[in-house]
Amino acid sequence: MKNERIVFIDYLRATACFLVILVHASENFYGADASGMAGNMSMLANESNRFWVAFYDGGISRSCVPLFMVVSAFLLVPIPHGVSMSQFYRRRFSRILPPFILFLLLYTFLPLAWGAMTWEQSVADFQRLPFNFPSMAGHLWFMYPLISLYLIIPVVSPWLERSSAHDELLFLLFFILSTFMPWLRLFVTDEVWGECFWNGYHMLWYCSGYLGYLVLAHYIRTHLHWSRAKRIKVGIATFLIGASFTAWSFWLKGIPGQVISTPELEWAWQFCTPNVLCATFGAFLLFTCIERRQSPHLIAHLARLSFGMYLVHIFFLAPIAELFIQGDAANPLLPVSLAIPSIAICTYICSAFCIRLLTLIPYVKRMFVN
Repeated sequence: MKNERIVFIDYLRATACFLVILVHASENFYGADASGMAGNMSMLANESNRFWVAFYDGGISRSCVPLFMVVSAFLLVPIPHGVSMSQFYRRRFSRILPPFILFLLLYTFLPLAWGAMTWEQSVADFQRLPFNFPSMAGHLWFMYPLISLYLIIPVVSPWLERSSAHDELLFLLFFILSTFMPWLRLFVTDEVWGECFWNGYHMLWYCSGYLGYLVLAHYIRTHLHWSRAKRIKVGIATFLIGASFTAWSFWLKGIPGQVISTPELEWAWQFCTPNVLCATFGAFLLFTCIERRQSPHLIAHLARLSFGMYLVHIFFLAPIAELFIQGDAANPLLPVSLAIPSIAICTYICSAFCIRLLTLIPYVKRMFVN
């Protein structure tokens, strides 16, 4: 039925939204400036911050973005018979573009109301909007690869309908190989497999990026017929392996008291790296083991609001984080082990409440509830 919901997807969306907020809550404890978000340079104040940021941001939460990509592909691929490319685009973009554009404008101008930015900054951000997200909305980077994924779905959908498990596995092997490229660039050479200053399109360009997660989602849904017990065992193992490596990679580089470039500190935190792919695969398998016949009302409600919560949460995160940190990331109001999840929980609740209020407005409800 059209309105039938997939229970484990509801749980996954509600959880992944929280993990996104947990990532941004953690950034308050290693950014080298007072913005509350990790910029180009980072610094950890002490060993406690080093460990707990690695644990929450790297280990627990780093698979949040790929999980959203897998969910989108799981629900939308292949597109139904008789739905044209233009029809697919009209349906998908009519749902995501209006709220996206609204929040681009809100993050450009609303901070003026409480003095968080100047008119000059707002004007500069507004001029930037045709090309990228505004300066106070770094989290909106996600919308651009999501749009890209929607653009490619009608192109790859006919192939996925006809492809065998072996064909999809072969593509996924190429994708897995491409996830090693960030490490090759970091540890071996700046330019890999055809990359050079006049060519940015490497050998595996068309098998890399979030398209790989799209194919992975279809493979799991169509061809992976493991028992629940096997999915639990493999899911736990792969999540722990991937998450542990991701956390360790940050801990290794994050020497307290030393300023370090954020890309160097986050060397294994890119979303298309082997460790994050491993953790994402494991996490998704574990969610598929949820076998309830119906989502609890709260979970279903949070799942429907999750897109709006993602869009709005930065407005709440900064002031809530300031209440806990009070300008001293080394000595927050609570121990860091509790401060990071507390900031995330408070932000999550405020974001859900805000979007719920907005949905009381008839037209706005169509923008944020799905």
